[in-house]
Amino acid sequence: MKKTKQLVICALILAWLTQGIALAAPAKQLVKIAYLSQEQAVPVALSNLDPFIQNKGQIGAELAISDNNTTGQFTGQQYELKKVVVPVDGDIQQAFNQLGDDIGLVVLNVGPEQLNQLADLPSAKNKLLLDAATSDDELRNGGCRHHVLHLLPSRAMRADALAQYMLKKRWQNWFLVTGPSPADQLYAAAVKRAAKRFGMKLVAEKAWTNDYDARRTAQADVPVFTQIDDYDVLVVADEQGLFGEYLDYRTWKPRPVIGTQGLIATAWHRTHEQWGAVQLQNRFKEAAGRWMEEQDYAAYLAVRAIGEASVRSKSNQVLAIKDYMLSEAFALQGYKGMPLSFRAWDGQLRQPLLLAAPRSMVGVAPVEGFLHPKTELDTLGYDQPETACK
Repeated sequence: MKKTKQLVICALILAWLTQGIALAAPAKQLVKIAYLSQEQAVPVALSNLDPFIQNKGQIGAELAISDNNTTGQFTGQQYELKKVVVPVDGDIQQAFNQLGDDIGLVVLNVGPEQLNQLADLPSAKNKLLLDAATSDDELRNGGCRHHVLHLLPSRAMRADALAQYMLKKRWQNWFLVTGPSPADQLYAAAVKRAAKRFGMKLVAEKAWTNDYDARRTAQADVPVFTQIDDYDVLVVADEQGLFGEYLDYRTWKPRPVIGTQGLIATAWHRTHEQWGAVQLQNRFKEAAGRWMEEQDYAAYLAVRAIGEASVRSKSNQVLAIKDYMLSEAFALQGYKGMPLSFRAWDGQLRQPLLLAAPRSMVGVAPVEGFLHPKTELDTLGYDQPETACK
């Protein structure tokens, strides 16, 4: 009986001590983040090798939240991710408005035509929007919004990365083939800008107007279409992948293909394994059951950037986080061998670009030898003196 009484007293003392410790512990600082995307209509299958992925981006954001909360255990912060996926025919603006005023940090996985529509809503005025899906140069120039940050490299950055590598190889005579879509035209414009910037010569330029029958294309169209005077590389602008894959090994002259097919400039690639990237690749593949794509990586960086800025600024307030992100003190580790940061003039994330063939890494840009007074990363895309973002 006496022993039982002692055990009860010990239990009461332990409960009292535990309660006291819980009361004494400060509450964690809560950082709320929203991830907003809209489902895409499944396009006509161009190949059975690359199935359509509907949830690009989401798993990358989830993985980053887990990493943020691992750090938050030591910094007294807790991160919450609210995922909102709007159906194909749903109202994306209504979904944005319903996020509420208590969530000021929003990762957007939407098309370029939707991005500024959301950014211009009254409910977006006091929010920080992180664009994880677009590469349009106009959204970083004349159509920029100063409360929008861009995680994917722009088309200009991609074209400049390829131009640097081509200049290093002295493959300076280009044959440009452009597809019919507006996106293809925008990529071709970035290629022409890069060619002029790095002293390349466009010896020929053609618009692809043939049909997309693979057998006919392989046997007849491509050899005839590419029968021109000499050139070093064929640059293709085909963002949808309608014909670009048919060009390799079928051109009239034996020339390499670069651009949207062949050798590409990308933020992320499944063959990338340096600087700890294999760890992130494996973690993502275990969570998603597939390889990490560019939009997954962009969403991951967006959420991690919020985590880094909130830890360093010791704040969950939008303005404090934004100011730190755009400051020279901000440095984000992105598994690319050097810290990433945001350009204050247009909100673009500075980052090395991977130059990749379908099954191998070929190089990384900026290419060695291209110098800049501040950072070599600003040799890719629009530098501050060139920007039209006001």
